[in-house]
Amino acid sequence: MISIRYVDALNKYYGAMGNPPYRWSINETAPLHRLTKPLRECAVALLTSGGVSQTVVPAFNPDARNDHRLDEIPPDTPSNDFQVHDSYYDHTDAETDINCIFPLDRLRELAILGEIGTIAPRLWSGFMGRIYNRSKIRDESGPAFVDALEADNVDVLVAAPT
Repeated sequence: MISIRYVDALNKYYGAMGNPPYRWSINETAPLHRLTKPLRECAVALLTSGGVSQTVVPAFNPDARNDHRLDEIPPDTPSNDFQVHDSYYDHTDAETDINCIFPLDRLRELAILGEIGTIAPRLWSGFMGRIYNRSKIRDESGPAFVDALEADNVDVLVAAPT
């Protein structure tokens, strides 16, 4: 069996519409660091990009492009208080168990077991859909998100992309 070359297939599809080939972001440096303390002493935050929002706020646009919206989610939000709106993947399982794409209950279990220190005061959902203006993430949205994580004294961010 021959595997599907995803990027090649996308370039062919969108190229037929007159679009240029996809350019991957290449990061020569990444701000990754070894933990300076045990995980059981760390504050942990969570980010999903799966179109997850609390039921009390407007849903994400399921066909979003360049959506830099970032929702703050209180860590005590009940796991049945979410909606999922994203037309780019099948979220049937996430509608049954939000932990598939936003492992909130698993994070709580890790805190109870003492595997992590604390859950950050804000968890996050955002950067949903297709984002083509990558420079805005690099120069604006990303740094603003980092500032929020630093304000919350977050040591570890668990990213749950879709």
